[in-house]
Amino acid sequence: MRTATEEFRRARDHLLSSYGDLPRARAFPRPVIGETFNWVADWFDAIAEGNHATALRVVDLDKQGALVADTALSFAELAERSQRVAQWLRSAGVRRGDRILLMLGNRVELWESVLAAFRLGCTVIPTAVQLTPADLADRLERGGVAHVIAETDLTPKLEELNGGWTRIAVGPPVPGWRDYQQAYAADPLREAVRTGPEDLSLIYFTSGTTSLPKMVGHTSVSYPVGHLSTMYWLGLRPGDVHLNISSPGWGKWAWSNLFSPWNAEATVMVVNQPRFAARPLLEMMSRCAVTSFCAPATVWRSLLREDLTRLPMSLREAVAAGEPLDWEVVRRVREAWGITVRDGYGQTETTASIGNPPGMPNGDGTLGWAMPGYEVTLLDPHTGAPIQGDAAEGEICLPLAARPLGLMVGYLGDAEATARSMRDGYYHTGDFATRDTDGRFTFLGRGDDVFKASDYRISPFELESVLLQHPAVQDAAVVPSPEPLRLAVPKAYVTLAAGYLPEAQIARHILAHAREHLAPYKRIRRIEFADLPKTTVSGKTQRAELRKREAQRASRSAQEWWEEDFQN
Repeated sequence: MRTATEEFRRARDHLLSSYGDLPRARAFPRPVIGETFNWVADWFDAIAEGNHATALRVVDLDKQGALVADTALSFAELAERSQRVAQWLRSAGVRRGDRILLMLGNRVELWESVLAAFRLGCTVIPTAVQLTPADLADRLERGGVAHVIAETDLTPKLEELNGGWTRIAVGPPVPGWRDYQQAYAADPLREAVRTGPEDLSLIYFTSGTTSLPKMVGHTSVSYPVGHLSTMYWLGLRPGDVHLNISSPGWGKWAWSNLFSPWNAEATVMVVNQPRFAARPLLEMMSRCAVTSFCAPATVWRSLLREDLTRLPMSLREAVAAGEPLDWEVVRRVREAWGITVRDGYGQTETTASIGNPPGMPNGDGTLGWAMPGYEVTLLDPHTGAPIQGDAAEGEICLPLAARPLGLMVGYLGDAEATARSMRDGYYHTGDFATRDTDGRFTFLGRGDDVFKASDYRISPFELESVLLQHPAVQDAAVVPSPEPLRLAVPKAYVTLAAGYLPEAQIARHILAHAREHLAPYKRIRRIEFADLPKTTVSGKTQRAELRKREAQRASRSAQEWWEEDFQN
């Protein structure tokens, strides 16, 4: 019988040898996972032993784009450092099955902590550093958090929150918090906990339209092994230098800054900037010989403002994900660099399920084909039946009879939401697409009201809840408003309470209130005073009507204000 490492390698190597041959890739040997599997012990440590190739490189730039720090660690170094962190965490009381909230930016300690947590059989809850204390209180309580590892600068957000969780600070010492720096003096923990295939390894909080964020649960197999499909879509090979633009609190970080590159034995490359700027990023891509690049369409459009031919590039693969990719980006990048930006699709709940893999024809504006390990069906939203024939259009669904390795275990603590998403023998994505005669999918849109702004998922419910706390707001609805660079920005339609007039001063106060109580990426950037369209039967707000209004709008309303109006 093959070991878990051998099973994983066999499947991985089959995909590496199948670039340009999707039918062969889709026939890859699904790894046979036994009673135990720990990705760190069974894969990362196996490839790290005596391996001095660079596993992680973190470059920090200042506001002017100048280099501040350049840190590189080999696979072998990261393995040992994470073993020391694991031993130290164990001495601090961390045990198998504990849930650890990580509030760290893209710094070396983040990768060390994730590897250490997996070694101990813990569940990691990655968290965006922009979250407010209210956001964090919700995650701590519903997430059942036992330990928190946070950057020193972020600890004030947590100080006022109650709980018996262990406090660990990364950076200068904080009174009442354990000093992460002490972990490096611990003896390495050589033996990792033998986790089972159903043990939780990751929890992501993902936005919904009418509720608090749902908790997406992934096992020790679903993301670590499931991301072989993402590795194939990215086109990664051993020795590649892969740069992905993503924040640690989002599923895409685990996709492309953790599992996929290290499944391929490639380097994870990160460029940290105080504020995103295209030119310094391009300079680092050239200087660091990046061979593979992944970014949302918003970033690609920003890069196109620069002269892409100014610097030599080592890029072989380029992909986009998270929001629709327009063909103008594909055309101009191809003209400048001679490579094609390939689109792909997946969710926090899955790994890459649809994509344009390397070596295959890249249709204009299409998402591509079902990825290895995935069967994708379009269902009629009214009958629930699979749609057959040419030019099919329906909801993107995954048959549970052929359950992919990369599918979540469910929404933790919400049996109703789990049952709703996995009803009638399918996982329902809530997204809609068409399928052509060649089996290629083209994205149409979401079936609910969650939308993307600058690659961040925005829940109208969360933003509206904050707006309704303002005394001038009687009712509110948030929808995406088209914006050239970000693709869309959150816009609030507001019905004012009695006694308030639709004027600039009120708009300023409401926008300031939202800015104070929402994380920066959730900021409401436009506001319009209006009566909200309602259904006659239930009285529910017709967001679809407002979305349509925004998409067709040619000019601003007389009762509409943008945040730019108040910057002076």
